[in-house]
Amino acid sequence: MNNRLKAVGLAAVLATACSFSQVSLGRTASSLQGLDPDHDGTVDINEAKTAGTAVFGRLERDHDGTLDARELKGRLSANQFAAADPDHDGTLTKDEYLALVEKHFKAADPDNDGTLDAKELRSRHGRELLRLLK
Repeated sequence: MNNRLKAVGLAAVLATACSFSQVSLGRTASSLQGLDPDHDGTVDINEAKTAGTAVFGRLERDHDGTLDARELKGRLSANQFAAADPDHDGTLTKDEYLALVEKHFKAADPDNDGTLDAKELRSRHGRELLRLLK
């Protein structure tokens, strides 16, 4: 392959990567706006728990006060679910779900300032938190 074709190929790869990055940034910004009712550009633990409470209510369709793996729709791996279920009854109560939200929030807040910005929400722990809040 000549150098010109290599350069064209590299440019295409970079353009694709930049477009994926823009989509990711857009999704994070959109997620942040949806979780940030005071529009201060961050999510605090109360905002995260409020969103978690709303998601719990939306997912909890059989009205038994708990979420099972089916209701969670793949938001957690089997290991994450087992770790979040301290009484090992195969379900998460709202308190257990919100404790999981808090755990992921704290993991996504490495500077311990009590808030998550867009960059922190893009981290692995931030993305795990967002899965619980959507």
